[in-house]
Amino acid sequence: MPLDIVRVEDSKNLSEFIRFPHALYTKDPHWVPPLEFERRKFFNPKTNPFYKMGQAQLFLAKNNGKTVGRISTQVHKRHLEVHQDEAGFFGFFESIEECEVAQKLLEAAQEWLHQKGMKKIRGPFNFTINDEMGILVDGFDTPPVILMTHNPPYYASLLEHAGFKKAKDVYAYHYDIGKLPEQAVQLAEAARSHPGLTIRSINMNEFEKEIRIMMQIFNEAWAQNWGFIPLSEEEITHVAKDLKPIVDSEMIFFAFVDGEPAAFSICLPNINEAIHDLKGKLFPFGWAKLLWRLKRGLKSIRLCLMGIRKPYRGGVLGALSVLLNVEMHRRGAPRGYKTAELGWTLEDNDRINRGIEFMGGKRYKTYRIYEKEL
Repeated sequence: MPLDIVRVEDSKNLSEFIRFPHALYTKDPHWVPPLEFERRKFFNPKTNPFYKMGQAQLFLAKNNGKTVGRISTQVHKRHLEVHQDEAGFFGFFESIEECEVAQKLLEAAQEWLHQKGMKKIRGPFNFTINDEMGILVDGFDTPPVILMTHNPPYYASLLEHAGFKKAKDVYAYHYDIGKLPEQAVQLAEAARSHPGLTIRSINMNEFEKEIRIMMQIFNEAWAQNWGFIPLSEEEITHVAKDLKPIVDSEMIFFAFVDGEPAAFSICLPNINEAIHDLKGKLFPFGWAKLLWRLKRGLKSIRLCLMGIRKPYRGGVLGALSVLLNVEMHRRGAPRGYKTAELGWTLEDNDRINRGIEFMGGKRYKTYRIYEKEL
């Protein structure tokens, strides 16, 4: 197959990069097209704070002028400072089912990283571990939820054929918001009875300030997790701005102990329910559909982030994570939510995974991060 690997350096090729998945997934009923305006903002260095700490290059694979694949490759200064592993990344990987296409795209990414002095390539990350990540390797029969990925089953084979090995798996759990397990309720109430412990919803009038407190807890609570990159102040502001239009304020809450923020939980309405058939466009009629569906109410949520500061992880407060999960359940049920996705979680985070299973969560999707020495 005659192939050209093209750097994305103009608006025409950027549009090709953004729109290519529409052709690739035309027969996949579970793929949810991202909103095109949001993708354009993401790839704009003026609106995405990633570019303050990182560099990225986008590539297209073309066969006789027709796009047959795409990939990004990127380095992130803060990752290198934290981990000192000389690792760069790839992301936004999409390809037809042809090993040659995937091979050429991955070679282009590897060469770019080699020129930047990297010794390892890892991914996919879109662009970092704090964004969408992973190749779906199990659980192809349901659509992705908000901020999660979806891909054909053959992607793992394409990467392995190109010499990539598993670095880490992450799990997503399906949870029915039905009857709470009695033992979970008992543990939750024991934690709730801890002197000085209170739970309250996020204050929407001070949304950015509140999100900043949550992300500070996140940076502390997740510091020892595999691949962790702390969020900068600018990234936190960006997260707050992006989240505010879609949040359900009752589903984002703090736990305080003696007035000090101890933990937080962020559940987001699964906006994918509302945009799945908009083909990535809000005009001319997409806005009306989206607003009507949001007003009618969504049926699923994603518990996408939870953090508990280290001083509040022992004793009776060892069940604080159970309390946060029970609180999510009790708040979500009367608001019409029927199901939740909990995750992602690292495959070797046994404590968290057992806790989710204790609550009744069922592992239903597995995503894989791959890597290769350069």
